[in-house]
Amino acid sequence: LSMNDTAILLIDHQVGLQALVKDFDIVGFQNNVLALADIAKGLNIPVVITASVPEGPNGPLMPEILEMFPDVAVVSRHGEVNAWDNPEFRAAVKKTGRKQLIMAGIVTDVCIAFPALSAIEEGYKVFAAVDASGTFNEVVRYASWDRMSQNGVQLMTWFSILLELTRDW
Repeated sequence: LSMNDTAILLIDHQVGLQALVKDFDIVGFQNNVLALADIAKGLNIPVVITASVPEGPNGPLMPEILEMFPDVAVVSRHGEVNAWDNPEFRAAVKKTGRKQLIMAGIVTDVCIAFPALSAIEEGYKVFAAVDASGTFNEVVRYASWDRMSQNGVQLMTWFSILLELTRDW
């Protein structure tokens, strides 16, 4: 990972979707998400944020994310399950000028796996922040991790991402 070629994509970290996260303790999960967001903020790495139907049952984004990035326009999606299918989201990613994408979100098997695989098809190098992405249970988690890793997505934790980016204490 290179700080000069990396963008962080926060996908569907919405209050209503957090109820679906059963493969992590919810407080620990939220802390992992905020740690990844802090990496973007602290290292001045471009961040792209998207939410799926935030005015509906998925609910708004985690308020801490919105507070952390008041100047980042949230891409609201209205129907696209795969965020990559949303032209505004893809344009926001392309606008960063970065080719290494760190992705995290809810739920791992859809909201991360689908755009991760799509981004790889378009030539991006993709890293999934697995401890800042949650899903229904461990079976679903491991199936999605397996699918992604077999297709070139590198699985990492927020802490290993931080240390690989900074390469120094």
